[in-house]
Amino acid sequence: MSGRRQHWDTIFAKSEDDSRLGWYERNSDQILGYLDRLDLAIPSTIFIAGAGTSMLPGDLLLRGHRLIISDVSELALNTLERRIGPNSRATWINTDLARPLTAALPPLDLWIDRAVLHFLVEDADRRQYFSTLQEAVRPGGYVLLAQFSKEAAAKCAGLPVHRYSEEEMSDNLGADYMLMEHEIFHYTTPSGAPRPYLYALFERQCSP
Repeated sequence: MSGRRQHWDTIFAKSEDDSRLGWYERNSDQILGYLDRLDLAIPSTIFIAGAGTSMLPGDLLLRGHRLIISDVSELALNTLERRIGPNSRATWINTDLARPLTAALPPLDLWIDRAVLHFLVEDADRRQYFSTLQEAVRPGGYVLLAQFSKEAAAKCAGLPVHRYSEEEMSDNLGADYMLMEHEIFHYTTPSGAPRPYLYALFERQCSP
């Protein structure tokens, strides 16, 4: 994990102003729109993969949810935790999702990942990621993945990425996960560059 952690710690250390980060979003409206359509109970238990220093955790805490906030960069998590402040509904995990978790997760109502998965370019790393997800999301729970689409750039933040179609996401999640909806969302970076993301929402099916 040390190489990945060092890479992202270096990036966050050099970017005191979040708006200079290529993936920075001024609001969480795109993801929150999906949650509004799900009509999640309050509170629900939500896992955020690769939270970085985004606005999303704060927005979800304001809605009353319980969060497990993860990132491979300890520096990013510390920055985000200082920004949010003490909150009994937030659990912080500094982890690399390409490796097995050292602590068990509670049953999750929703797993959200905007742009962690596409940095896992090795098959073994992706298998571990999906194994962790599949074990953690409860039957009837949801998965929202937002990753570089097939039309997106081949690299981001100095790293190669694995670009996705909805079919590949479905194949990796397995038969228990039903694709509810998907779209290509054209995000514009702070520098004005276009980034086509594939957003895909899945529901884990309940046992018959």
